[in-house]
Amino acid sequence: MRIAADTSVCVGAGMCALTAPRLFDQSDEQGTVVLLDPEPRGDDGAAAREAVERCPSGALSLAE
Repeated sequence: MRIAADTSVCVGAGMCALTAPRLFDQSDEQGTVVLLDPEPRGDDGAAAREAVERCPSGALSLAE
C-alpha cells in the first residue's frame, strides 16, 4: 500500500493528522497535509484507509 497526498487540493482540515498521527502531520506554513510515511504497514494500513475516507477535500489516495 502507498499513500499519495495532493497538497494543492488539501484544505487543512487536519482529519488525517487526527486519525493517523504516525502517518500524517500538517505544515506550519500552510496547514496542509505532510506525509510522514507513504508506505504504511500493519495497523497503520487501517489507519491510512480511515484517514483517506475522512479527508473532506479528497487530497489523499491509496494505491495497493
